[in-house]
Amino acid sequence: MARPPTPERVNLARSTVLLVDHNQKSLDMLSSIFHGFGVKQQMKCGSTQDAISIMQTRDVDLVLIDCSMPGMDGYDFTKWLRRETPPPVRYTPVILLTGHAAQSKVHKGRDCGASFVVTKPLTPTVLLQRILWLGADERQFVECETYVGPDRRVRNFGPPIGMPGRRDGDLSETVGAATEANMDQSDIDMLMKPMKVSL
Repeated sequence: MARPPTPERVNLARSTVLLVDHNQKSLDMLSSIFHGFGVKQQMKCGSTQDAISIMQTRDVDLVLIDCSMPGMDGYDFTKWLRRETPPPVRYTPVILLTGHAAQSKVHKGRDCGASFVVTKPLTPTVLLQRILWLGADERQFVECETYVGPDRRVRNFGPPIGMPGRRDGDLSETVGAATEANMDQSDIDMLMKPMKVSL
């Protein structure tokens, strides 16, 4: 299988990243991953209140925050960022980190305005891929009464061109002509019946 094309050079050395996690070990691990990416300007917070103070006083290029922060969680922080801060701060990309990959958590993250939801344990490869996707992301920023954030219809578009993953054009829109005869109803019924297995 051919390796998907990647940008020839990605330079994150001038980026400023805000890392927010109440678990010090997770925060240190996240920081070391970003050191590996060449990010020199990192701000680390153990609380969302500290993160709010930083967002109000500093320019930040990317926020990574744990969903299950005590008090104000990562979802509420993202809602605050999207609704209560002025442009261009409200457009800051946010990656939510969660220990649970349940679909409900992903939907909740999408609906609060996060750019991406990434599950723990993190791998540098997945994290870098999401950052590259953000760099090539062409989604519109939506601002309406019920939602503020990147266009939530990302599944319809897929990843940016040149990035690995499914895109809307991967599959044909037409099924095409049948290549063999339809199955009999009795054959279909047999497929649906639970089979007895002898142990």
